[in-house]
Amino acid sequence: MVAARITVNGKEAPISPAATHTTALEFLRERGLTGTKEGCAEGECGACSVLVARPGVNKPTDWVAVNACLVPAAALDGQEIITSEGLATAGEPGAPPTLHPVQREMAVRGGSQCGYCTPGFICSMAAEYYRPDRCAPADSAESTAVAESTAAAESTAVAGSTAAADSTSAASSTDSVDSADSEHGPNGFDLHALSGNLCRCTGYRPIRDAAFAVGTPTDEDLLARRREQAAPAPVATEYTQDGREFLRPGTLADVLRLMRDRPDAVVVAGSTDWGVEVNIRSRRENCVVAVDRLAELRELLVESDHVEIGAALTLTEIERRLDGRIPLLAELFPQFASRLIRNSATLGGNLGTGSPIGDSPPALLALDASVVLADADGEREIPLSDYFTGYRQSVRRPGELIRAVRIPLPLSPVAAFHKIAKRRFDDISSVAVAFALDIEDGIVRKARIGLGGVAATPVRALAVEAALEGEPWAAPTVEAAAQLLRAQGTPMNDHRASADYRSAMLGQSLLKLYAQTTEAVSS
Repeated sequence: MVAARITVNGKEAPISPAATHTTALEFLRERGLTGTKEGCAEGECGACSVLVARPGVNKPTDWVAVNACLVPAAALDGQEIITSEGLATAGEPGAPPTLHPVQREMAVRGGSQCGYCTPGFICSMAAEYYRPDRCAPADSAESTAVAESTAAAESTAVAGSTAAADSTSAASSTDSVDSADSEHGPNGFDLHALSGNLCRCTGYRPIRDAAFAVGTPTDEDLLARRREQAAPAPVATEYTQDGREFLRPGTLADVLRLMRDRPDAVVVAGSTDWGVEVNIRSRRENCVVAVDRLAELRELLVESDHVEIGAALTLTEIERRLDGRIPLLAELFPQFASRLIRNSATLGGNLGTGSPIGDSPPALLALDASVVLADADGEREIPLSDYFTGYRQSVRRPGELIRAVRIPLPLSPVAAFHKIAKRRFDDISSVAVAFALDIEDGIVRKARIGLGGVAATPVRALAVEAALEGEPWAAPTVEAAAQLLRAQGTPMNDHRASADYRSAMLGQSLLKLYAQTTEAVSS
C-alpha cells in the first residue's frame, strides 16, 4: 500500500503523522499554508475553502471549492488541491508573485479589509472563474467588454502605490459590473458560488464588483489547462494512526463486506455532517470508511420509467447533470445550504442522517422517490415514505447503506419547493414544503406533499393529499386543504420558530402555490 499523500499546490505532501480525524484545514495550516482559516468549524463561513480537482461535468476536470474544515485530510489521499497561496504565479527570483486575476480584482476593488475571510472568498471565486460553462449572457457582451477593460486598467494600479490602487478602485464605475440579474454578472459569474462565504467588515458590494469584473482564463493559465486532463483517480486508502483507521475500499462489494465484518465502522461521503461531529462534538471513531468516490455510487441513469441517482454524487454534480430535468430538484438545490456544502454533500448522506430538517427528504417524498439499500447479501428497494421510523431512525439495517435514489417517471407537471428560514440562503429550514400535483381539466388527479421540520421525521401530508385529489383546483378547495395542512405534524417551539408559526407557514405555503399556479395560467 502506497503511503497516503496529497498534492498541494503542485507538490506532494505525506498525510502522516496526522491523526485520522485531522481535517484538511489543520493539515494545511500545519504546513505553513495559513491562508486557509478556521472561522466556524461547521462549514458556514467559508474562510477555510480550497480548490479540489474533481471529475468534471463539461471537461475532464473541474476545480471545485470545498470546506477544508469538514473534510478529513485522509479523505484527500491521492487527490490534488490548490490553496489561496497556490493561485498566485511565482515571479522572478526576489520579485513578488503575480496575483491571480481573482486576487487582483479583490485588491483593486476594495474587497478585503481585515483579510481573514479573503482567502476563502478567493478560492470560491476562483472555482467559479474556472467553471467551464460560465459565459456572459448574449445581451451582456458589451457590458463584459467594459468590465474587462476596467479591470485591465485597474490592474495597472496594483503595481503602483496603494494610494493609486485605492483611487482607481474608488473611481471605477459601478455601471461596469451591474447586471440585469442581480445574482449573475455580465461575465456569467453566479453569485451563488459565494453563498457559503461570510464577511463581517468589508461589505459584499466590492466583493460582488470583483466577482462581476473577472474575465475568462487565458490559454497560458496553468489551472485552466489542467481542466483538460483527467482528475486524479480514486485510490484505495488504508490509513492507520494511533490505533484508528481511515479506509477507502476500492469497490462497493469491499465496502459492504467491511460493514458486515466491522459493525463499528462509520460510513462517510462528503463529511459535511461528520465533519461537524468531529469538530464540535469531538467525535473520534476507531474505523471510518469513505464511500464518496465509489464508482457504483456515482451513477446517474435516466430510464424510460425512472431516474436513478447514485447516493455518492454531490448535489452540485446532480444539479448540473440533470440540468433542470427534474424541476422540483432544480428548485430545491439553490436553497440547500451553500455552494460550498453542495460541492461535497450527497443525497445518500442527507437521507442517511435521518434529520427531520434535511431539505432533500420533503422534495423526494413529493416525487414518490424510493431508496435502494445494499448490503453484503443483496439489495432491496424501499419507498422513501416508509424509510423513516423515528427521530434519526430508519429501516436501514446494520451493514446496509443507501446505494441510490430512484424517482419514478413521468413527473407531476405542477411542482414547487418552499423553504421557510430566517435567511434566504445558507440556513436551516424552520419548515420545508414540497408539492407535486397532477391537475387535469381543473381537477387535482394526484397530489404529493412532503414536509420537513414539523415532526420527528420528514413526513407526507397524507390527509391533505386525500382532501385535494378528485377536487377542483379552486380557491374553496385550496383554502379548506390549507386549513387541514396547518394541523399536519407535531411542530415544536425552538430558537428557529414557534410551533404556531410553523403551522401557519404550512397553510400559507399551499395558498402561495395556488396563487402561483393561477397567476401562471392567467398570464
